[in-house]
Parts: sequence; structure tokens; C-alpha cells
Amino acid sequence: MNTNNIKSNIYKANDYCVDGRVYIGNGLSSMKVKIKKLDSNAVIPTRGSEESAGMDLYSCASDRIIIMPHETVTIHTGIAVEFPKGIFGGIFARSGLSCKKGLALANKVGVVDSDYRGEVIVALHNDSDVPQTIEPMERVAQLILLPYIPIELEEVEELSDTERGTGGFGSTGGF
Repeated sequence: MNTNNIKSNIYKANDYCVDGRVYIGNGLSSMKVKIKKLDSNAVIPTRGSEESAGMDLYSCASDRIIIMPHETVTIHTGIAVEFPKGIFGGIFARSGLSCKKGLALANKVGVVDSDYRGEVIVALHNDSDVPQTIEPMERVAQLILLPYIPIELEEVEELSDTERGTGGFGSTGGF
């Protein structure tokens, strides 16, 4: 399907836009992302399997890193990336680190914007009551590429009414 001639602004959940082009469904099978090693110890991110959504990010530290209980430490990956316009990199926790060691991302989800060209750094927090260790070249997080919708904010005096209105936390019976 030729995606350059789409006139409708109604897209389905699995449609997305990269560099001004709309991709319908799973029409984009792969995308080139430029990556630069900033450190000789850096490891290029890897996937655990062919269809893994996330690519593992590795510590590029030459020595082991000790994270004391309830402490946050920044872990250098030694890489910089260049994502296409319309894509950002989400940095998510690795389940093994959080479940086995009590280590989680300090900010819960990191964001690497498409115009950022600096080093990808992972902030890990030790939620446990014992010191935890990150070994050199250990997998510390996972990077998932996601599309985003650029928006323009319009300040208004009133917003449209809805059935829910201003009901917040717990207003739909879930709290």
C-alpha cells in the first residue's frame, strides 16, 4: 500500500508516523538507528530473541559497581544513539534485576529523545536492604523504540464536558 497518499487523519492503533511518513499496520519491518560507541568498553545493545521488543543496555564500567541499600547510582552505557524523527527510546527495567536484586530504574521509565546525542545513562536505585553489585558489561536496562505524536498546546478558557468530568483517583471505582 502506498502510504504517501493517505488523506485521512484517522489512524489505527498499530499505525505510526516516522519522519513524516505514515506506516500502516506492521508495514515497517525494520528501521536503521545510528549508534556510536563513546567508550572502548561499550557493548552495542542486543536482543534476547528475534522478536524481543527491548534491546539490552549494558554497563560499560571497567570495575564492578556497588549500589548501597536505598542508594541511586548512574550507570554509563558508553553509547549514544540517533533515532529517526517521530521515535524516542524508552528505557525500561530488566525484570531479572528488579525481581532478583531489588534494582529498578530510579525514574521508572527513562526517555531518550530523538534530538538527544549524548550518552545513554541508566539511573539504578537499590530498593533492597543489602548492597547490590553491577558487574562490568552486565545488562542493566532495556531500550524500546516507541513512536510519539507531536502536539501543540492550545490554551482555552473551558474544556468540553464529559460524563466523568473532574473525577480523579478512585472516581471510576478502581481505588
